[in-house]
Amino acid sequence: MRASAFCLLIACSLFAFSSPASAATAEEINSKVNAALKMFHEKVGAARELSSKSKGILVFPDVIKAGFGIGGEYGEGSLRINGKTVEYYNTAAASIGLQLGAQSKTVIIMFLDQKALDDFRKSDGWEAGVDGSVAVVEWGTGGSVDTTNIKDPIIGFVFGNKGLMFNLTFEGSKMSKIKR
Repeated sequence: MRASAFCLLIACSLFAFSSPASAATAEEINSKVNAALKMFHEKVGAARELSSKSKGILVFPDVIKAGFGIGGEYGEGSLRINGKTVEYYNTAAASIGLQLGAQSKTVIIMFLDQKALDDFRKSDGWEAGVDGSVAVVEWGTGGSVDTTNIKDPIIGFVFGNKGLMFNLTFEGSKMSKIKR
């Protein structure tokens, strides 16, 4: 009985996070994106250099993931080009397997190649791993990143409550344009 109630609670939580009624306004998204980029620039040594090289930066400041056997994640963010928001997006993914609980993370995706950015913007629902690969950047101590070895057209960073996270994949995450 407890497991059923907990599963129902998780399902309701997932629905609440993905419901249009709880959708953030453009101002709320921009404020959270600004805070996420500030943290990124403070924690990752090469963040400013990579930001200046990027053709566009897609930021999802609050991606919520929850699950009990069956899970899902959802978040809203914006695409910035030359420091200005040009479009808003959501990201969503579902998963099945051994999982229990919930977490929040920040996802930053940098398009280092104009064609990769153009392909992303033209798509009607872009899925990581299908429509394009996102290379999760490796880092060293103190948030250092070796920018000389980055050759991928799309790179990504994932932050949790305790800083940068690793061993993560973007495979299966679908990103779609939203109106705000």
